[in-house]
Amino acid sequence: MFQVTTLISEADKLEKDLIKNPPPSAADIEAAQLLVKEKGEVVAQLKSAKAKKEDINASVAELKKEKENLAKLEERSKLKPGIPRKDGKIDYGLDFFARQAFLTVSGQLQVESYACCLSSVYTFGPTFRAEHSHTSRHLAEFWMVEPEIAFAELKDDMNCAEAYVRFLCQWLLDNCFDDMEFMADKFDKTCIERLRMVASTPFERISYTEAVELLEEAVKGGRKFENKVEWGIDLASEHERYLTEVKFQKPVIVYNYPKDIKAFYMRLNDDSKTVAAMDVLVPKVGELIGGSQREERYDVIQQRIKDMGLPIEPYEWYLDLRRYGTVKHCGFGLGFERMLLFATGIENIRDVIPFPRYPGRADL
Repeated sequence: MFQVTTLISEADKLEKDLIKNPPPSAADIEAAQLLVKEKGEVVAQLKSAKAKKEDINASVAELKKEKENLAKLEERSKLKPGIPRKDGKIDYGLDFFARQAFLTVSGQLQVESYACCLSSVYTFGPTFRAEHSHTSRHLAEFWMVEPEIAFAELKDDMNCAEAYVRFLCQWLLDNCFDDMEFMADKFDKTCIERLRMVASTPFERISYTEAVELLEEAVKGGRKFENKVEWGIDLASEHERYLTEVKFQKPVIVYNYPKDIKAFYMRLNDDSKTVAAMDVLVPKVGELIGGSQREERYDVIQQRIKDMGLPIEPYEWYLDLRRYGTVKHCGFGLGFERMLLFATGIENIRDVIPFPRYPGRADL
């Protein structure tokens, strides 16, 4: 049984949850489908009657909420646990790997072991997400380039990420100019100029705290965001695009994020509130790269795992990398399809991958 998840720690939680709350029945799903249909009819009636915009928006919001609920029910109905035991746990002995297994969300943890041996390494392959994100920037399966560098800190990570993106832009201009002219003619007239700008312009670098302050200033100045701006939030796409397209009009690297919204393996800063994480944000797309300096201190990373409520056992092999000696190291992941979006100006990420797979669609 393969399951898609965002964290391996969900395994134990999923076992207990499926026993306590069994997957929804066919009747539950049918009822949710009827509710979506009813909400859809209400929206259609309001639009045909040319009702007030706020009434239509409210009905559309209700429809969206019911659709999300239906998607969650349908997803949950597909979860089939292994054989329940008398002690309440699940026996995965008959499964393919004889244990609970997951599609990978990243090759980072494994490639760290190579970095500590070979210094500078990378991995490139498919990764998976079980997030219900129906946007033009998200896929359930996508490809990611993940470099990992030994004897390096956050500043080195940012330098490498910036140099890599600028190199890619210049390489496209030098080697694929005819293709870029075609894309400029058919999709985005500004794509060539955008590549030239990125290839020749140093990126802006601001801390997460500075980014939030700039967004708060924008709100005070009349700028409206759908998502609330306050310290501690995970920046939304609209926030990222404001910083790159309006405020700075070029790529921006945001660093030192709150520890509560980032992964346990990111190095805890001296303020104990933030971690040495960074994101590279670009116009038209938002986040293109996510990376961090890894936590090399054994006692700190062990405590971070516990603080986040994660089980220690699945990460024992990873802790061994610190337990038996390590060095400061860092890395990042670049979404390959998002890079194509940025370079070509194509609007939807589903159009830059041969076989797009996303929530509700895996036919190919």
